[in-house]
Amino acid sequence: MATTDTQAPAMPRLKQRYVDEIRAGLKESLALGNIMEVPRLEKIVLNMGVGDAVKDGRLLDAALEDLATITGQKAVITKARKSIAGFKLREGNAIGAKVTLRGDRMWEFLDRLISIAVPRIRDFRGLPTTFDGSGNYTFGVTEQLIFPEIDYDRVDVTRGMHITIVTTARTDAEGKALLEAFGFPFRREGQGS
Repeated sequence: MATTDTQAPAMPRLKQRYVDEIRAGLKESLALGNIMEVPRLEKIVLNMGVGDAVKDGRLLDAALEDLATITGQKAVITKARKSIAGFKLREGNAIGAKVTLRGDRMWEFLDRLISIAVPRIRDFRGLPTTFDGSGNYTFGVTEQLIFPEIDYDRVDVTRGMHITIVTTARTDAEGKALLEAFGFPFRREGQGS
């Protein structure tokens, strides 16, 4: 019986930094008693609304393709929960796409987001510091072109998206401390919008 020499896949760079440095530093700065109390990432959700998909289904296909290219994972179609006559929307119409990232893909996406994509935002002055009250953070991006995986020549329409970072933090202060430790470029106090 021959033995095969298989190596475990390498841990993502940002996750390694979290385990080696950030976790211990947060335990000290937040004055937590146990290392398991330190906030950590749970998942990252990317949501792209495509309201015009009701009229033209190709727009939704392009959004699904963009999300799959950015994340490396197949996107799920989101449907309208109720009918709204003013928007000519019926319950069950496909109106967007979303991807939920966990595990190594989540860590690699966050690393690329912080180090490559966010610095490419036009007229960037920092991300807003508004959390949801439970330590989770959501921010919007106005165009998908900030991600280098997207081929500029193949883009038909620039689309924005919401990126939600879900953490195990119990308070907004803990969530902000976690993201600041990762190097999130938050807007400084007194800095304009």
